[in-house]
Amino acid sequence: MSASSDHVVVIGGGVIGAACAYYLVESGRRVTIIDRGVFGGGSSGGNCGYVCPSHVLPLAEPGAVARTIQAMLAPDSPFSIKPRIDPGLWIWLLKFAARCNRQDMLAAGRGAQPLLESSLELYRELIAGESLDCEWRTEGLLYVYKDKHAMEEYAATDRLLTEEFHLRARRMDGDEAVAFEPALKRGLAGGWYYEDDGHLRPDKLMASLRKKLESRGTKVIENAEVTGFRRRGERATAVVTQKGDYEGDCFVVAAGAWTPFLGEELGCRPPIQPGKGYSITMRRPERCPARPLIFPETRVAVTPFDSGYRLGSTMEFAGYDTSMKQSRLDLLKRGAEPYLVEPYREPIEEEWYGWRPMTYDGLPIIDRAPALDENVWIAAGHNMLGISMAPATGRLIAELIAGVRPFIDVAPYRVARFA
Repeated sequence: MSASSDHVVVIGGGVIGAACAYYLVESGRRVTIIDRGVFGGGSSGGNCGYVCPSHVLPLAEPGAVARTIQAMLAPDSPFSIKPRIDPGLWIWLLKFAARCNRQDMLAAGRGAQPLLESSLELYRELIAGESLDCEWRTEGLLYVYKDKHAMEEYAATDRLLTEEFHLRARRMDGDEAVAFEPALKRGLAGGWYYEDDGHLRPDKLMASLRKKLESRGTKVIENAEVTGFRRRGERATAVVTQKGDYEGDCFVVAAGAWTPFLGEELGCRPPIQPGKGYSITMRRPERCPARPLIFPETRVAVTPFDSGYRLGSTMEFAGYDTSMKQSRLDLLKRGAEPYLVEPYREPIEEEWYGWRPMTYDGLPIIDRAPALDENVWIAAGHNMLGISMAPATGRLIAELIAGVRPFIDVAPYRVARFA
């Protein structure tokens, strides 16, 4: 361990920041976490909790632009863009569209797969070794289709995933899917089942991780927005907040969708757009699914927790809009109704939104900051897969700071790819 990195300040108290802190503490570092809000209060707490190696393909895939435009014309579209003058968003969208081809899609998938698969194994070790209370389950993930044509179209994706990534789904036609998952309505086209995926309750994961970190001396500073760095040459000496400056030997920027606000300080402007998602959490229905479900036709995800039940998804590019739109929440309910015997129930325990840190190529940034490359690292831009990629990201950051050879190749996550 280098004495020059004994104390690490992590900017961001979401799941990526928490995972970085955990592996840094495991490597012998002293850690302070600083968050502009509350620990675990952003996208890390209200998402659907999937740990899903099956989600290896990025949103940018052949035909994605046409499908998105078509979906936006529908009254109940799960995807929306708030009309506004925002050059950064339109440049992002143009670069996203340019990547909607097979070659770039496969390249992104090959970059994502090591993070996804290693994180699944690291979760198994972490949850068992630390006795984390997060309702961890490995019942797999079932994609469910109502329309037979849509069901057949996915067969091509299944072949691609099998041939290129060795990810084969089990096909279930018609009533076979209902027999497998009795919470589904009869008359559906069927589903595709990925048995190796897992899920957890993310708010409980964050609470449990915080308890473990604090028990090992980690300090958590909340409601302290980081506005910049004090520096000496290309080396940061402290972060600047409205609560004062916090010194450190090394710094990790894991600020999710807020990372671009530090772009000038970092020497780059990470092309991260806030993709607003929603979820509704309630008590478990009487006819509760036994495993997580995704309905690709309506873009709704369902997670049965031991202690509750959550509907989530939608993608809204509306900047940092803080409004809670009832129409988007209602969309989640309507999107589940065609598929489930009991799609939701009262009382509603929580209505939530959060900003996912979306990059146009679908991969995160795990790299040194160009302007402060002696001791500042970026771990951000995990799109909709922060929970799924967190442990591997945290381990990578700890290894990179220690100067040891990383356990997976970090080349796909370099910030220079956006130059």
